[in-house]
Amino acid sequence: MEDKSEYSCPHHPCAACKILRRRCVEKCVLAPYFPPTHPLKFTIAHRVFGASNIIKMLQEVPEDQRADAVNSMVYEANARIRDPVYGCTAIICQLQKQISELQADLVKAQVEIMNVQTQNTNLVALICTEMTQNQENNNSTTTESPDHQQAYGNSNTSLEDNNVYAPWKSLWT
Repeated sequence: MEDKSEYSCPHHPCAACKILRRRCVEKCVLAPYFPPTHPLKFTIAHRVFGASNIIKMLQEVPEDQRADAVNSMVYEANARIRDPVYGCTAIICQLQKQISELQADLVKAQVEIMNVQTQNTNLVALICTEMTQNQENNNSTTTESPDHQQAYGNSNTSLEDNNVYAPWKSLWT
């Protein structure tokens, strides 16, 4: 008994041979890439490239790259059917435009992040400066005269007092 290819079957010709109404031979070049379950795949490629050109292209491509070549042909044929003038070029241009827009959005987001980080750094520096000034004021009030303390109150407070945070209260409310 002869060793038959896994793709040849006398009862189920490949989609290409079925559409072309020819007998699917044992070594059919199209059978591995256009199974009988996917006739539309061959119909689309055939409409744009023609069966003989598909066969020629497949024979020029190494066997391990043929599946990718067929997928590419079907994709390009679909694009050409949808847009007869530009085909895949229209899709490529649209994707390049989308990439440019996303890159611009990314730059805007990075600038915004840098602004927020700068504001955060400035705010921390301002808080540290205020806390240092408050601590210096607290240290100087301990050496003040009793008359000054009576007139202005005892400003010797701990960090737990709300006076330290008074300048920032308006920021949080």
